[in-house]
Amino acid sequence: MQVKICGLKTPESVAAAVDAGASYLGFVFFPKSPRHLTYRQAAELAATVPDGVTKVALTVNAGDAELAKMLGEVPIDMLQLHGSESPKRVAYIKDRFGLPVMKAIGVADASDLPQLVEYSTVADQLLVDAKQPKGGPLPGGNGLAFDWRLIADLDWPTPWMLAGGLTPDNVAAAMRLTGATMVDVSSGVENAPGVKDLDKIAAFVKAAKGAV
Repeated sequence: MQVKICGLKTPESVAAAVDAGASYLGFVFFPKSPRHLTYRQAAELAATVPDGVTKVALTVNAGDAELAKMLGEVPIDMLQLHGSESPKRVAYIKDRFGLPVMKAIGVADASDLPQLVEYSTVADQLLVDAKQPKGGPLPGGNGLAFDWRLIADLDWPTPWMLAGGLTPDNVAAAMRLTGATMVDVSSGVENAPGVKDLDKIAAFVKAAKGAV
């Protein structure tokens, strides 16, 4: 059972996630997000993360130069591609930068499910998330859930995380319904956009680990 706490911005929230037992910590590099970090801010936070906890960089349709600059300044273990990157682009980034790649796939209905199979052939991990609202500025972190029954009987050869609208109160039920053994949360452990609640972080990890 593994938990990813995404959108961390302060030393206190990083420490809370580590202390609670999170396996992945997500740092957001997307200026439109209330969780956006500069490279310097992210580097300072990453320096406090102990060995064995995976540091994930969330990017949205980032170009090669942007990725290279980020990786030159921030010690990152995994790239999370949360934009409209094609399977070809995912495979290229993985090869070009030599890091494992997690690809986020937005799900709203059954028509979105074939993408999970398609991207599972090129990504190291999938993030099965709620689809971005039409016209919405953020591809993730919107606090929205999709109908988990859509993926209840499905499986992919690639490891995957469940995301989208998860909270300390519903994560255990979501895991039992979908069979997920990895979960991701951002807005579900916040008091306001980008403001993490340390008690909610602890409660979320406890609930998730207690579901299996």
